[in-house]
Amino acid sequence: MTKTSMTTRRTLLKSAAAGGLLAASPLMGRFASAQSSAPIKIGFQQHSTGIGAAYGRWYGRTTEAAVKLINDGGGINGRPVEIVAEDDGTDPKRGAEVVEKFANQHNCDVAFGTLFSHVVYGSAPAAGEQKLPYFVVSEGHHVASGALNRYTLQPGITDVKSQVQAMAPYVAENLGKKVTMIFPDFAFGHDHRDFFTAAIEAQGGEVLEHIAIPPTETSFTKYFPKIPRDTEVIYHVMVGPAVLTFVKELGEFFGPSAPAIFGFIDSLEAVDMASPGLEFLEGTYFWEGNPRYAQADQTSHDKMFRAAVGVDDNGASLSDSKDVSTYAHMFGCWETLHVIKAGMEAAGYQGPEDRAKLIEAVEAMTDMPESDAHPQGPKLFNGKTHQVFGVQYISRVEKGKLVKVHTTSIEDTLYEDEVDYTTMSF
Repeated sequence: MTKTSMTTRRTLLKSAAAGGLLAASPLMGRFASAQSSAPIKIGFQQHSTGIGAAYGRWYGRTTEAAVKLINDGGGINGRPVEIVAEDDGTDPKRGAEVVEKFANQHNCDVAFGTLFSHVVYGSAPAAGEQKLPYFVVSEGHHVASGALNRYTLQPGITDVKSQVQAMAPYVAENLGKKVTMIFPDFAFGHDHRDFFTAAIEAQGGEVLEHIAIPPTETSFTKYFPKIPRDTEVIYHVMVGPAVLTFVKELGEFFGPSAPAIFGFIDSLEAVDMASPGLEFLEGTYFWEGNPRYAQADQTSHDKMFRAAVGVDDNGASLSDSKDVSTYAHMFGCWETLHVIKAGMEAAGYQGPEDRAKLIEAVEAMTDMPESDAHPQGPKLFNGKTHQVFGVQYISRVEKGKLVKVHTTSIEDTLYEDEVDYTTMSF
């Protein structure tokens, strides 16, 4: 779907879609009008251990907060929501086993929550085989590329292709056009490599060097001599427990003579910006899916979301200022659960026999206005590709805090359709 056709479809279906997303049947009492009082069971595929553990912890807290809000408001179709969490170890094989367990042992209505792209790739086939709707909260281009199946959707968080497409013009215009990329050597990093390279070339720039690093690496200095001398911009996106080491070693390697630096906040998710050794980041730039620090123009929706998940204005836990959240990503759990709720209500979902109706109801969604259900910002869902599009943020490190300096439009993030899942059978 082109930008033009998406915008046209957005206009034509706006009122119907917004109504489907935001309107819920009035409930005389909590769970009183449901045909069944049994809970709706959502299998939460959680990265409790492995390289995604920091994300898993905060995905869990966000999920608990969203479910509390939904249940306090009467649940879904008058039924309470119950989360069934299973640790996948951030491992593709275990991920598939967890999905099968949700379907066959826990009798879950849907599965939800996966972040790391290699785990999504490993798990999605099992979801298709079990005919279990699988709502991932990842960022890889795996869903929209057509590589998966009709049972796999990503309606609550944007993908790397759209993110980097929106970032590249700012990088080229403000930081430089000769780029060296440093990224993790798996699917998520490969998406950055492929899509940012194309995006910066479209701006008249070039990537001088691609430096792929194993995601389990613990020391990085040996990779930095590969950075060409004429590099104007270092583009970095790293994940896992060693991200603080990566950023510190990058600063030690360059000292005061570093080129411009543009990072994806993944390299510092769950890391305190005040950590010793990060002073060199002053004046550098980051993509943020959702600004960690409460901004001067903070919306009431962001304020509500922070309070609900227990995060302060600096993006840390209200109970422990050293426990920094994964704020740029975890909103995806909140928003995805609200999409599941809206889809189930639009489909009149009662049980597993209505799973196809649920998927069709989500496929019919388009506009998702900024709201308490969508606190990160407004979004546009493409039912054909099962992928949502939304605004992106660029922040600059100023006095040790991330200050938003640029917000993209949704239109900046759109790209041509690569699949039409709606044509696939169930």
